Amino acid sequence: MNERFFWRKMSKKDVFRVEDLLRDMEDGCVTACGRYLAREPSGDSVWMLCGGKNEFFAVLVNSRSTLIPVLCGMNEIPRPLFLKNFFRLKKIHSVQGLKNEVLVLEKEMERFGKKVSEIIDYDLMCIERPPINKVNPQEVNIVLRVPKLADLNALAPLQAAYEQEEVLHRGSVFSPAASRINLANIIKTGRILAAELNGRLVGKINVNAVSFTKYQVGGVYVHPDYRRLGIARRMACEFITSLTGEGRGVTLFVKKANLPARRLYSGLGFTARGDYRITYY
Repeated sequence: MNERFFWRKMSKKDVFRVEDLLRDMEDGCVTACGRYLAREPSGDSVWMLCGGKNEFFAVLVNSRSTLIPVLCGMNEIPRPLFLKNFFRLKKIHSVQGLKNEVLVLEKEMERFGKKVSEIIDYDLMCIERPPINKVNPQEVNIVLRVPKLADLNALAPLQAAYEQEEVLHRGSVFSPAASRINLANIIKTGRILAAELNGRLVGKINVNAVSFTKYQVGGVYVHPDYRRLGIARRMACEFITSLTGEGRGVTLFVKKANLPARRLYSGLGFTARGDYRITYY
């Protein structure tokens, strides 16, 4: 790439330009937008790809130990030499985003000697209207409700199972305490819905990122003993209906190998928008 391109850290005067770019690319980068909006100035950073005449082309969002590229379709970037300082000062555990853009950054990580431990590919899916509500005559009579902190002990095993089955990558260590703190924060300040059957909480779904005009849904989990009863569909349908009712779109990413989940979301009216990837180091 032409040497006139260079990376520099976002300053206060750049905020509106960066937000304009992220808004333009929001459909494919809700996670990046959400992390950008929730960034902690003391630990997170945003890097801009700039050129001559005050031009601005792409960004890298560094949130905690994750890098999220928003390259606006570029398939080549100048080497981000500032990554050396990241590796010296703190660890980068993952790169995530649209697959073609993660691939670009993977090459740069490899040049800096970073070894991949696991790669997981997903379908990025989106819905802009209320989901399709198909009545299943076999569906059990569940109660859907917003949980409170008093439900933390009952919900914690579901959150723990979700994180261990769907979130943790190979070789990582599960922390029950961190999982409980994460769940408590979602209950206190986030958006979450729980499914109750015969007095027992058996499922959950929550928002895991909020961007400019969209919610990103995650944390979808039903206890194995209560699957194939229509609980996930009922829960997802009601929750997503409440979100789209606010005039926002809803996105999510689902593992390519998770065929039941992909069928569920397609049946609700979600459409695939692209390939998403998380690469762990």
